[in-house]
Amino acid sequence: MTARLLTIWNRINASYWFWPATFCIIAFFLSLFTVWLDRNGASDWLSASSALAPARPGGATTMLQVIAGSMLGVAATVFSITIAAVAYASGTYGPRLLTNFMEDRGNQLSLATFIGTFVYAIMILRVVRHEDEQATTLKGALASDIPGFVPQLSLLVATGLMLVSVAVLVFFLNHIPSKIRINKVLENIGRRLISQIKDRFPKEGGDADTVDLPDGKQVTAGRSGYIEMIDFDGLEDAANKFEGRIVLLQEAGDFVHPLVPLARFSDGQCDDACADAIRDCFVLTGLRTPQQDLRFLIDELVEIALRALSPGINDPFTAMTALHWLGAATAELGRRELHVSPNDIDKQDKRCVFPLHSDFTDYVAHGFGASRSAVATSRKAAIAMFDALRDCATSVTSHSRVAALRAEGDRLMDQCATNLKGPDLSEVHDRHRAFQAELAAKAPA
Repeated sequence: MTARLLTIWNRINASYWFWPATFCIIAFFLSLFTVWLDRNGASDWLSASSALAPARPGGATTMLQVIAGSMLGVAATVFSITIAAVAYASGTYGPRLLTNFMEDRGNQLSLATFIGTFVYAIMILRVVRHEDEQATTLKGALASDIPGFVPQLSLLVATGLMLVSVAVLVFFLNHIPSKIRINKVLENIGRRLISQIKDRFPKEGGDADTVDLPDGKQVTAGRSGYIEMIDFDGLEDAANKFEGRIVLLQEAGDFVHPLVPLARFSDGQCDDACADAIRDCFVLTGLRTPQQDLRFLIDELVEIALRALSPGINDPFTAMTALHWLGAATAELGRRELHVSPNDIDKQDKRCVFPLHSDFTDYVAHGFGASRSAVATSRKAAIAMFDALRDCATSVTSHSRVAALRAEGDRLMDQCATNLKGPDLSEVHDRHRAFQAELAAKAPA
């Protein structure tokens, strides 16, 4: 259930309706509150103040109409600019980046501010009354009983919201071009990937000793789709409830269909209720998201690099930046313990759920390996990839992981030999030899 709630929240978080709707509700109740204050003396107090010139009904009506009309027009323009920016980014950098821009809080709150101000201005406009209009009959002597009622406090709040909206508009006009700059896009993806690596693998170390995972009855998927999220807490509860242990056979981002095994249940009896409880912990949808899928974020960096090195674009510098962030994430993976360690299995309280994670070699192949064919067509990109692999090796203590990085560099050189020639190939050869020498120094004696 927790994973499903998180999935719903992620959908809301990547929408353009939630925050505007929330601000509309807040503006509605704020207007009722400020009008109530005006009807109970706040308007008279502000009208008597020497620091503020009270507004007349005609001026208040005109001002609120201008605020409401301009805010609605600005909101429509902001929405059009946002959609154009999203379409440009997804078409230029890749459709998988659409979620990143939809989740951008600056765009959502900017649109929400303008719409909220519009709703507030409309709600205040409805209570402004000219001198020749009949007053609404209310209990008691209220400020609104006299002809020509102007909610001075509400009008002052509307003016403040208008000034805030102007500031938000200036922020938005600066935010949009900054957000679609390719270096900023790559930085956001890279930092998010590194942050998720630290959260997913909090324990530093190298390769753990192999653990004989328990065998048992397989629980298969009930329908088709991508595994968007896995409720690990729910799996722990299921393992405890049915007195067994669960070994995951799939991870977030994998595509499954009926009869594909999701997990194994061992050391206990897994009846239909147990199998349904395990299936309910897997949220299957029609798309991949970056919430638990590290490979999704790696794919975004790889896709940008591949597009940048395509013949139609030919932008090796963007590809180099993508490789730099990919190298930083790979180095972070190289410093983490990616598998279950024997120390994690206590004799008194055995681990109930064994999550499945790709090993370091798989992550290297998923990132650098997937971009290798395009990188090998550019001398500058190939040299940048050698540098990224070398920098990864400097922070990795596991000899097997250093060997995986060295093997990927050798494969890159083999690919370059079929795509480059002349001085470009010679320079890449020299860089490869230096790369081999530096990584050989880290090999065990």
